[in-house]
Amino acid sequence: MRLTLLRTAALAALLALPMTVSPVPADARGAPESFADLAADLQPAVVNISSSQAAQQRADRGGPETPQFPPGSPFEQFFKDFLDRNRPGQPNRRGPSGPEGGPPGGGRATSLGSGFIIDSTGYIVTNNHVIDGADEITVTLTDNTSLKAKLVGKDERVDLALLKVEADRPLTAVSFGDSDSARVGDWVLAIGNPFGLGGSVTAGIVSARGRDIRQGPYDDFIQTDAAINRGNSGGPLFNMAGQVIGINTAIYSPSGGSVGIGFSVPANLAKSVVAQLREFGHARRGWLGVSIQQVTPDIAESLGLKDARGALVGRVNEGGPADKAGLKGGDIVLKFNGQDVKEMRTLPRIVAETPVGKAVPLVLWRDGKETTVQAAVGELPDEVQQASTGGAPAAKPRLAEIAGLGARLSPITDDLRQQFKLGSDQKGVVVTDVTTDGPAAGKGLKPGDVIVEVQQEPVSTPADVVEKMDRYRKQSRKTVLMLVQSGDGLRWVAVPLTLDPTRKPG
Repeated sequence: MRLTLLRTAALAALLALPMTVSPVPADARGAPESFADLAADLQPAVVNISSSQAAQQRADRGGPETPQFPPGSPFEQFFKDFLDRNRPGQPNRRGPSGPEGGPPGGGRATSLGSGFIIDSTGYIVTNNHVIDGADEITVTLTDNTSLKAKLVGKDERVDLALLKVEADRPLTAVSFGDSDSARVGDWVLAIGNPFGLGGSVTAGIVSARGRDIRQGPYDDFIQTDAAINRGNSGGPLFNMAGQVIGINTAIYSPSGGSVGIGFSVPANLAKSVVAQLREFGHARRGWLGVSIQQVTPDIAESLGLKDARGALVGRVNEGGPADKAGLKGGDIVLKFNGQDVKEMRTLPRIVAETPVGKAVPLVLWRDGKETTVQAAVGELPDEVQQASTGGAPAAKPRLAEIAGLGARLSPITDDLRQQFKLGSDQKGVVVTDVTTDGPAAGKGLKPGDVIVEVQQEPVSTPADVVEKMDRYRKQSRKTVLMLVQSGDGLRWVAVPLTLDPTRKPG
């Protein structure tokens, strides 16, 4: 099986404007005998989108690099296949009306997808990947009128783009509905441009909600069994009231064709993005300025939290909104602006949807109890500054083998900084060796990792680690929480307290 990314649509606009299609009566929203009336009303607002760019321009770019996924991930093969199809010199697998391809012998490379009109003055929503890199975009209406479109703005993180065409008449538009109200089992219609064939309508149901397919930090896809194929990208997913509740973006398929597993970006995620693209030309997302990780049962137990929920703060960006609000590593965010943070991936989406500059309450788990702080949400920067690295004063190593940890530790020295490429400002105790079947190895610790804190208390020597493990063992704790710095960044690790630790000369 491989995941096949569609040429599908991102989410659409905030306003219901004069030419918006009228809602279908409530008695038609269940299981109608026919979808014909609804489809006839909606099809004029759905458009075909073709984008093109000079083949030489695409060749100059050399093609995008394949994203890195865990070995064996279905996305690994999917992205390889998808990018191979779009690199110069590849054959047009679906002919001139297919979703990808270019003319024989070079010239211009073309791409086909779908979109939908959200404003009668000519604003159109589609997926960013439908028009990415294009130097010419053409929109074709249901009456075969072709209009040149200009790109108003795009958002790669949610795969949305907003286009604008100039027409000699008001265009039929559709409006967004409340995607949160869509239930598993509800009827839906997908309309788009599969394989470049022109407007096609398929019906199905909402198969699942809240799908995370690892395309980005804001994944919250609606899954549907309505047939979606390549070329449907950017097209709308409608409820029985004729409202857009999703933008068809990806499918999971062994062949590239529909097998009834399609994914749509929910309208409630798209509304604010589209409005910002229209106003600013780019998306302005809320930003807290923390790195976070999942709260596991072991971590919850080590911090005295009854249930494994929330987002564990690993690092706080200096000078960021969280830092100014007093958040610190080891805090667990339980609620943000009144919304429960059920798991780690919930928090980035909630924060991103919060208006920049808004002051919101955060409920934290800290020191064994709940506490509330206020934070002013910042704007997500384009890039995150990385910590500097360099040399450091020499120190004589004092190695210790921690039997209860299954690891050999040392204070940080010049030699170890150089060996493990540690920063000049790195503090803590470095792991120099790990027992294969010990607790440290079981939790993913490896040579070169640095233990910065134990149970939210800084450590600088192996003796500090031993003392704290002893102390919490005497308190009948089952695990001890360690803040570990590795090449992948800071993370919290809950290590089981098993054997009595002893130290041996290294």
